[in-house]
Amino acid sequence: MPISSGGRGKGTPSLRNNNQNNGGSLLAILVVVSVVLFTVSVRGGETGVLGGVRSGFQTVTSPVRYVGAAVASPFQGLANIFTNLTADQETLSELKAENDELQSRNAELEESEQTATRLQNLLDLKDTSQLQSEAAHVISGSTDSWSSTVTIDKGTSSGFAVGMPVTASSGVIGQIIECGATTSTVRLLTDESSSISAMVQSSRAQGMLTGSATGQLSLTLISTSQTVEVGDIVVTSGLGGVYPKGLPLGKVTSVQNNPGSLYLDIIVEPFAEYGSYEEVLVITSLTEGQQASSDDISSADAQDTTSTDASTSISASASSSSSDGTTGTTTGTTTGATTGTNE
Repeated sequence: MPISSGGRGKGTPSLRNNNQNNGGSLLAILVVVSVVLFTVSVRGGETGVLGGVRSGFQTVTSPVRYVGAAVASPFQGLANIFTNLTADQETLSELKAENDELQSRNAELEESEQTATRLQNLLDLKDTSQLQSEAAHVISGSTDSWSSTVTIDKGTSSGFAVGMPVTASSGVIGQIIECGATTSTVRLLTDESSSISAMVQSSRAQGMLTGSATGQLSLTLISTSQTVEVGDIVVTSGLGGVYPKGLPLGKVTSVQNNPGSLYLDIIVEPFAEYGSYEEVLVITSLTEGQQASSDDISSADAQDTTSTDASTSISASASSSSSDGTTGTTTGTTTGATTGTNE
């Protein structure tokens, strides 16, 4: 028994050595084979024998790979969800703070873009209309229900004065009625005390644009013989020299010709509605071109008035003469005689 036991003990190390030698030899053979196959693959490329074998193997195993990807995809999604759910509170707080910051930054950029657009529109209006003007910001609206006014952030220290017209990029908003050192009050077009010389842009029919207690704009003193249609644009006429000619006021929304009336009932929707503007232009004075245009209009209006007065006087004289024929005859005879003598 001891001899047998001793024999098994002596044989065990020998078997282990044989296994190690076989493992080392197999590893060496695999390394050599790998090097050889790599060398052949590099030299042969995709057209060699190994390239063909590799292509065939990929073709055979493609369905298996696609199935494996499809099966693994839901598990990857679950893994992502699990990762998000297991994220610590600090990470979630950081992500939320970053998201809030990005939203705030985006809002600031949008606001800056809108402000730049409004200012550019004001600049374009100033250049197009050749206006001498100063920009200002609207800082408040009416403080009571009896008037339609806004307050702007500049006054006499910026050269502003009572009576100066005020316009936004979309159209005229009103006129300064009170002026302090650093603020001014602007009466809006819709105020019941507001009245502006205006004309229909298409037909050139002239009238007065007046406000009302309800905030509705009416274009008055337009004769029924004039042509005015819904959708026509109403602009400043330039009469009076306060407002430059051609500034947009609003759009006609209603025209009624009442039987027996001498004038049309015209309702106008203002282009510059309260709340649609933040920056405005205060027209401090007219340029030479605008002043000349306004003077021409005033001169033409004065000539029309003079012609009308002259016609009235002529008619009156003719009527007087026809009522006293003797005097007319005597005057004509005497004048003729005198003229003949002088000649």
